[in-house]
Amino acid sequence: MTSVEISQLLQAWSDGDQEALGSLTSLVYQDLHRLAHHYMVREDTGHSLQTTALIDELYLRLVGLRRVNWQNRAHFFAVCAQLMRRVLVDFARSQRSLKRGGGAPHLSLDEAPVLSRVTYSQESQPGFVQRNCSSRVLNASTTDLNSDFENSAHSV
Repeated sequence: MTSVEISQLLQAWSDGDQEALGSLTSLVYQDLHRLAHHYMVREDTGHSLQTTALIDELYLRLVGLRRVNWQNRAHFFAVCAQLMRRVLVDFARSQRSLKRGGGAPHLSLDEAPVLSRVTYSQESQPGFVQRNCSSRVLNASTTDLNSDFENSAHSV
């Protein structure tokens, strides 16, 4: 398909023809896949977003665009490239957000330290972490928590 035909489909879509978007998407899918792959290669290894998922997110954002006066094929791909970068940035932000543990190291329960109540005179730093804590100390800490914060102890 020539760039003139793609430009015509873009104009039809701008005029409100939703079927034009479907036709356009099937025609430019391979180019979008190459572009998405180009961006995904630059991401860290182990990235959980796949190339196809990036294209799916792009499509959802394209459908949400309103009142775009598409100039030509190059304009369409420039907007797609920008939207792909935004998807990747949004995905990275969501993966590193504080409510998801934001960059904190992931530990198994066997490696995780048990926090106990330690006076500052015992250790120089507040929030001292004692490893290999016995269940007796854990029970004592929970009992202390219960006496200090009635409702919080039920969550432990």
